[in-house]
Amino acid sequence: MPARILMVCLGNICRSPLAEGIFASKASPTHFKVDSAGTAGYHVGNPPDPRSVEVAARHGIDISGQRCRRFTVDDFDYFDHIFAMDLENLANIRNLARDDRDLAKVSLLLQAGGQGKREVPDPYYGGKDGFEKVYRMIDTACDHILREYLT
Repeated sequence: MPARILMVCLGNICRSPLAEGIFASKASPTHFKVDSAGTAGYHVGNPPDPRSVEVAARHGIDISGQRCRRFTVDDFDYFDHIFAMDLENLANIRNLARDDRDLAKVSLLLQAGGQGKREVPDPYYGGKDGFEKVYRMIDTACDHILREYLT
């Protein structure tokens, strides 16, 4: 059975859709199933932010078909690993955990990706450069996580 990975940010329109797309572009679907969600329900059903779609497309990844959804407690039952983009969303996810087993599935993406306890900044209110910077941070983290899984 493939490992099931969930990428989580606040609205599921900027960082986590990028993380889902980047990870999926690198990982074999026979080994990994990846999805994304947001801890807030602001954009449920909407596509990712056009700037996320654009930066992904520049790197050969199409995330335009993704649709935003909200993180739920049921995600603890389905996913093996849940990666939060920042400390606020990490806390939001942990607050929904029912037990230590749920908590053990949750970590900060960049920490798991070998970049320490840094956060993936929210590029929503910044310019296009912020989306490219976020893309590179997530790309590096995904490479590291895949190496850890495959070695």
